[in-house]
Amino acid sequence: MPDGRLLIGNKRYSSWSMRGWLAVHLAGLDVEEVLIPFVRSEGVGATPAIQAATPAGLVPYLEHRGARVWESLAICEYCAEQAPGLWPGDPAARAVARSIAAEMATGFRGLRQAMWFIIGRDFSGLGRTPAALADIARIEAIWADCLAAHGGPFLFGPRFGLADAMYAPVVGRFLAWQPEVSATTRAYMDAVRAHPLVARWYAEALAEPASWLLASYETPPAG
Repeated sequence: MPDGRLLIGNKRYSSWSMRGWLAVHLAGLDVEEVLIPFVRSEGVGATPAIQAATPAGLVPYLEHRGARVWESLAICEYCAEQAPGLWPGDPAARAVARSIAAEMATGFRGLRQAMWFIIGRDFSGLGRTPAALADIARIEAIWADCLAAHGGPFLFGPRFGLADAMYAPVVGRFLAWQPEVSATTRAYMDAVRAHPLVARWYAEALAEPASWLLASYETPPAG
């Protein structure tokens, strides 16, 4: 019998669910996965079933051995307590990893608004607002610094960790919207996309039923 459950939204659309799901799987937690499809009208409004099932009315939401955890970064920290090693072992590197994860959790609004997370669509060349491009430049700088300091292929070395889990949906955004990026960024994107857990998320996202598709996500922006 599972030790709890993880509630998530559509794998095709839910970047925050992806972060929590990756953390839970990296930690090896034995939980039941409960996917509640989004119900949206013109891209706004909450999904009633998610509101009813989770404390904040949002996904991801984790229940594990009596613990109740919401917000992706909090789930990451809980998973790190269950499986030490998901953050870098060196204190200075760990501080950077937590800092860039928090920056991801609270920032990059321009990118979020202009280039939303979607799997299975090609929106190449669209969404290049000044705010989005400024966010992309900052993200590329973060990735380049970490990769140079720790040797790659992931942000803090050879192991895919929680910092990578927090930025994996950004890789998804870049894959869908195809902004111009450096060779270093492209190599990191390739490494993340090829990771078995990320590959599994993509495969399951692409297998979701057509009845779950939402026009507000599937319709590209004008221009």
